[in-house]
Order: sequence, then structure tokens, then C-alpha cells
Amino acid sequence: MIIKPMVRSSICINAHPAGCAKDTDDQIAYVKAQKAKRGTKTSKEGGKGPKMVLVLGCSTGYGLASRISAAFEYGADTIGVSFEKQPTETKGGTPGWYNNMAFDRAAKKDGLISVTMNADAYADETRAHIIEEAKKLGRKFDLIIYSLASPVRTDPDTKVLYKSVIKPQGKTYSGKCIDIMTQTLKESSAEPATDEEIASTVKVMGGEDWRRWIKQLTEAGVLAEGCRTVAYSYIGPEQTHQIYRDGTIGMAKKDLEQAARDLDGQMKAFVGGAAYVSVNKGLVTRSSAVIPVISLYLSILFKVMKEKGTHEGCIEQMERLFAERLYTGADNAAGTVPTDSGHRIRIDDLEMDPEVQKICTQRMESVTQENLTSYCDLEGYKHDFLATNGFDVEGVDYEKDVQRMDVID
Repeated sequence: MIIKPMVRSSICINAHPAGCAKDTDDQIAYVKAQKAKRGTKTSKEGGKGPKMVLVLGCSTGYGLASRISAAFEYGADTIGVSFEKQPTETKGGTPGWYNNMAFDRAAKKDGLISVTMNADAYADETRAHIIEEAKKLGRKFDLIIYSLASPVRTDPDTKVLYKSVIKPQGKTYSGKCIDIMTQTLKESSAEPATDEEIASTVKVMGGEDWRRWIKQLTEAGVLAEGCRTVAYSYIGPEQTHQIYRDGTIGMAKKDLEQAARDLDGQMKAFVGGAAYVSVNKGLVTRSSAVIPVISLYLSILFKVMKEKGTHEGCIEQMERLFAERLYTGADNAAGTVPTDSGHRIRIDDLEMDPEVQKICTQRMESVTQENLTSYCDLEGYKHDFLATNGFDVEGVDYEKDVQRMDVID
């Protein structure tokens, strides 16, 4: 069959196996090139960077990029967890399923341990399996990446299912957004969240589950001395705050940031480690594509940052996070991590550069359908949107017949 992207309500609902694999391989190639450029040493080469890494939410976006950076720049063995739809011979799976297949294939080729678990990362049963796997390998984690994004979470104690929503607080949000497939500017609005919806979103996307992971891993004795854990957040500019930072997702992220501060003390006490939230750059991910106003802001941001030569994708961000924030000591050992007043790593520094934001603000205020292509990187945004599902990836023949949906070759 010939596979073309199927887009419904700003969400791509299918994936291309070969395209997902090629995009993953391209990220691996980038990291290997950066390793050579920076002179990064793997543990086998005498490096003191991460050796055993757990990535929760390993299949796409920042989670996948983190796992790739740890494995292919620092030579770390990894265990990854994500919840994906498995393909059959005739029916496609989720992009993350194919990304994980490509990662495991590359890791095996390079002689790295790669255990990928398709399971609900919010479940205690999954935590038990991870602990069992670590003990079976005789290894302890020296880095734990928490990069989960989900619409739902079942509380392990109460068995109550909570759902996250993307809504403002207090009043209705209205603003411009882009239908990226038709390249048209339109108005979008979202009704304010109820107190129940806010609380539910915090239960799903906040710090509660991260705390539970660290507690159970600590009690099981599978954290190495000096272990660090990092979760991911986003702040963005004032124009997006009503729907994001001050909305339901923002409330969850603030809870996540508080968890980092609390966990930091616990990690120091138990294993001499640390906990951080890294505030990352706004990028097109499977989650950000459905948030109102974000599509317009990001397409403007991409244009400005590309003009300045500072644009980064997921893999560039995570490689820089590892090399320039987390592992800056001698022989790539864990160095002193710079944080802001809220104990957050700011890897969004290039996005939040005052000159970049000044131009973005001007364009956000004056954008119209007539000047849309001048102000926005529509093609770049569309490319990133499609590439997250394995489409529009350079080097892939999309006219080639795909005979099986359960393989990536």
C-alpha cells in the first residue's frame, strides 16, 4: 500500500514506518556527529557520563531525543518505557512504536543494552517490571528522564481515571491560530476549565507520578550514587500564557516544578543525587500541535530563529542539555548544573532571547492572512508536524509500496 498522511483536527492519525525509522536514524547520526565534534567520551572510552539510563516516555519528542543522546553520545545502556499501539501486518501502529524499533535496532548494532517496554508508565506493575529488569541486569540507574505526556492517568491507589484538558482558567480564551495544512489564519477560542478539570489535569501531568517513580526506585535500591532525574517543562512568552502557562497544562507544569524542588532534597539525602526540571524550547510535538495559538507562535518563532541561525529541534535541544548543562565535568562527568531562581534548567535560552521575543511579539500583533507567509515559517512548521509521524522525511520514497505495516525496512 501507498501511505499518505491522514490529518484530522490538527492531528495526524497515521504513521509511516520507514519515515519514522529514518527520522530516528537521522537523530542518531546527528548525535554521533556531535560526539565527534565535542570529543565526548563514552564509558568504554574513559568517559564519566551516564552509564545506565531510564527514559519514561521514550518514544517521541524530547524523550526519544534524550534516549538517543544518552546512548549514542555517551554510550549509555538504556531502558525505555512508552505506551504504543502495536501494528499488525496490515494495520499501522503509532509513530512511537516504529521509533522504538529503530532505536533498538541501532543500539543493538552498536553493542548497547536497550530494553524497551510497551506499558503504562503510570502503573505500579510497570514500575515493578522495571525494577526487576534493572536487578536482572545487575545495574543501577544514574539518570532518570521523566518525559511523559498523556491525556489520561489512572491513580494506582484509588483506580480513578483522570483526564487532562488544554483550557484557560477564569475566562474564555480567544486568539489567532493557523490551520497548518491549508495555511490559513483563523480565530480559535476555548472555554475556561472547571476546578475539577484543573485538578484532573494536575493529576495526569503534574509531579505526583514522578514522585512515585523516584520513591519506588529508591526503596528498591536501583538508584546509583549521584543519580540525577530530569523532567521537562515549558514556559514560553506572555502571548501564550493564558492558554498554556496560566492554563490547565501550566498548572500541571508548576506542580511538576515543585516536585523537582522536593525531589532534589530527597535525591541528595538518599544517593547524593539531584532532581531538575528543564524548561525547553517550544517545538512541534504530537502534543503541542493541538494547543490553540501555539501553532501561530511557533511558526513565527521558527522563522525568526532560522533568520538568526539559532533554531533547534528536539535532538539539538537534548544534545545541548546533556553536553552543556548536565555533563560538563572532566571526561564528561556530571558537572555543576546552572539553574534559575526556581531551580529550573533553562535550555529555552535561545527562544527567550529578548531580541527574538521582540520580533515575535511584533509579528504576533500584526500578522494577517496577507502577510502570513512573510511572517511565518509555514513550510518548516508543516514539515515538523508531518515528520513526527514519519512523513516528509528526506530520503524516504513515499511512492514505494509498503508491503507490511509491522516492520520498518
